[in-house]
Amino acid sequence: MIDWKRVEELRGEIGADGFAEVADMFLEEADQAVKAMLAGLPTAEVEGQLHFLKGSALNLGFADLAAFCQDAERKAASGHGASVDTSRIAAVYHASRKQLLDDLAKVNAA
Repeated sequence: MIDWKRVEELRGEIGADGFAEVADMFLEEADQAVKAMLAGLPTAEVEGQLHFLKGSALNLGFADLAAFCQDAERKAASGHGASVDTSRIAAVYHASRKQLLDDLAKVNAA
């Protein structure tokens, strides 16, 4: 679910404080994007939200979320944005978010 190698690469590139800031910003923006998708976006906006989530997820190591978003983005790009399973994307996002925060809390407590 989480690409921990990518998490460590990012943390190494920008430092622990920078990583915390980037992670907080991603989670805040992703929370808003997921809420917007669940609330029902106009079909024309679905692809853009999925593209944002995919790119951010790849950067932060949310591998499963990125894969789901990529498939859904292709579907939306081919004119089938209304059939994207936003509840599945939200579930994967929330599970990934929880895993990241739980594991980071363990690392920070050690």
